[in-house]
Amino acid sequence: TMHSSLHALPVLQDNVIWIWVRGAEAVVIDPAVAPPVRAWLEKRQLILAAVLQTHHHADHIGGTPELLQRWPEAEVIASADDRERIPFQTMPVRGGDHVTVLGETVEVMDVAAHTRAHIAFFLPNPKGAEIGPLLFCGDTLFSGGCGRLFEGSAEQMHQALQKLAELPEATQVCCAHEYTEANLQWAVAQQPNNTVLVERYREVRSLRAKGELSLPSSIGLERRTNLFMQASSAAELGVLRSHKDQWRPT
Repeated sequence: TMHSSLHALPVLQDNVIWIWVRGAEAVVIDPAVAPPVRAWLEKRQLILAAVLQTHHHADHIGGTPELLQRWPEAEVIASADDRERIPFQTMPVRGGDHVTVLGETVEVMDVAAHTRAHIAFFLPNPKGAEIGPLLFCGDTLFSGGCGRLFEGSAEQMHQALQKLAELPEATQVCCAHEYTEANLQWAVAQQPNNTVLVERYREVRSLRAKGELSLPSSIGLERRTNLFMQASSAAELGVLRSHKDQWRPT
């Protein structure tokens, strides 16, 4: 059987484009820009089978039209509720849908909050035991953080994060930005005596100092170190979110 592999492609300032490869085909998640993706795929002689779009922001869909010029057969899987804002989608989906991508079942989750039509993609069982369950969550869940509430409420974000927290602990969290260090710096300032958090922050600082990514995270790690996921209510999450929105490191 063909094994799956997962690759992170850092672009722009702090975006991460995820590429999931199986055999000679690849799926790209939230391509902010096309040239580095195209170069990466062509170097490995891979065919772009599909693009998964979590939401409509330019730094997530910006590269897709150009990738479609190069690989016109590629599917674009995006929220049916974002047809206007992601007009080049070929496969409109909604939370609760299951679609087959590269021969795998992908579950679509409704995680509206950062934007009103934000979705996430969960692969419970990608072939290739080495990668385990995968979650492509865009800007909903970050390592140590969550997305800003541009179009949704604290209530919606709380619901979304609780839904994600129920996924298997080993699920790899493939979020779309490398924000971990800044997120944990803020979190440690809130809970300076939280040893698990402080240790995670130390590990991430060391990785980033070496120029390495802190991603993917895992659901287990986020349950232990993400204050937004740990918030016991929407009200508590809302307080944390507005605090972080205004916070500047001293």
